[in-house]
Amino acid sequence: MAVNLPLSIWTVTDGRVGIENQALGLAEAIQRLTPAEITTKRLRFQHLFDRWPNALRFWPRAMLADASDRIEAPFPDIAIANGRASLPFSTRLKHWSGGRTYVVQLQDPRTDLSAFDLVIPPLHDGVIGPNVFSILGSPNRITSERLEQEAAPFRTQLAELARPRIAVLIGGRSKAYDMSAATAERLADQVAQAVETSGGSLLLTFSRRTPGAARAALMARLDGVPGLIWDGEGPNPYFAFLEAADHILVTADSVNMAAEAAATGKPVQILALDGDGGKFDALHAALQSRGATRPFSGTLESWTYAPLTETDRAAREVLARMRA
Repeated sequence: MAVNLPLSIWTVTDGRVGIENQALGLAEAIQRLTPAEITTKRLRFQHLFDRWPNALRFWPRAMLADASDRIEAPFPDIAIANGRASLPFSTRLKHWSGGRTYVVQLQDPRTDLSAFDLVIPPLHDGVIGPNVFSILGSPNRITSERLEQEAAPFRTQLAELARPRIAVLIGGRSKAYDMSAATAERLADQVAQAVETSGGSLLLTFSRRTPGAARAALMARLDGVPGLIWDGEGPNPYFAFLEAADHILVTADSVNMAAEAAATGKPVQILALDGDGGKFDALHAALQSRGATRPFSGTLESWTYAPLTETDRAAREVLARMRA
């Protein structure tokens, strides 16, 4: 596939942070390898069509809300799509662009894979095919340069906190896991004891998926523990917490947060939740086998390992296949 530089890259998602960051992470990794210009496309359907199944979205471009980004010519060299809302567009982009656009779909699209040039799902999803390149975890935007840049506005505030600094990344209830108030109280007791025993500081952030009762239980128990708890107001210190942390604790439900934490090269321990992990058990087993994570049972552990660089590996694969 002959292309001119710089490459034009679209990320095509519904704009949710976790979904969009995966696509941006891969786009930025490609940009680190070759000159490229990235355009972010956020898709929003009209309210009438918002909950329609994709099988009935025959004319997806006509169904977009006025505030949505347009999917129209000139089409890019590469489109990186992610999430259910992207599928009515990513499955048609090859046709709309007359074959110009190399279409990459992240995660398991659960549809005919032949619509895409390349599918990049998590290894634990078990997707197989000639145009499938599975990675451990999910693509992310973690680089040492980005962490330093994002941490800059918080550096003075964080510098005052005692070490070791313990970042705690709280996810939420999912199909595989539950996060009840009782579960949150158990986690809070473990975290508080670890911070107090170490003489260090807490850096805690919640996900938008964290249930209100679980959030309240955590905040009540951890109130007064040295450190910072982000309450959702003001700039998000998520990247700053990763940069400042000496230890990282992550709830078991989040593929994104586990992969992002493992990309730092810092000790990552997994906070157990109630429920049957299902395919997530394979993810955590793989991360442990790689030496990136260990279970957390109340005691902080220190070790070293090579940071997870699956996003860069995927970027190299995109360019190699596109140019083959």
